[in-house]
Amino acid sequence: MSNTNKAMKRFGGVLLGAMLSLAAGLAPAADANSPVGVWKTIDDETGKAKSLVEITESGGQLHGRVLKIFDPSKPNPTCEKCEGAKKDQPITGMEILWGLKKDGSEWTGGQVLDPKKGKVYNAKLSLSDNGSKLNLRGYIGFSMLGRTQTWLRETNPAQATESTTAP
Repeated sequence: MSNTNKAMKRFGGVLLGAMLSLAAGLAPAADANSPVGVWKTIDDETGKAKSLVEITESGGQLHGRVLKIFDPSKPNPTCEKCEGAKKDQPITGMEILWGLKKDGSEWTGGQVLDPKKGKVYNAKLSLSDNGSKLNLRGYIGFSMLGRTQTWLRETNPAQATESTTAP
């Protein structure tokens, strides 16, 4: 191979690397009007950060799965109280939120699993504080009969810690 061909190959590799770096730098920031992204869950009873949940959208429906659990009571906890296919499955990686559809300024009609209790509740959510907070309401029957957790948008999931407490 001639020196010219080697230089062209090297230049092509450098150019490709530069283009990929530029594309990564131009990745869109989280849409403040959408719950899609990574959220730090805050326990509504203790006020402490519990986990990171990633919310995605597929077919017009939101789905959320646990990415990380902060300070688990034991290593690799499983959903001991869950029923069916989720029984005794690892909580990390588990889908705990599904079926929510946009309805005006809210997402409704879905369900949320509380892995600690093994119970599934009806769910609805809304965003507040310019999309930095997510208010998730789990309920049985009517939404007035339930409880709400406020989750915080996590802008740097790789560096997330449990240091944040209730908003």
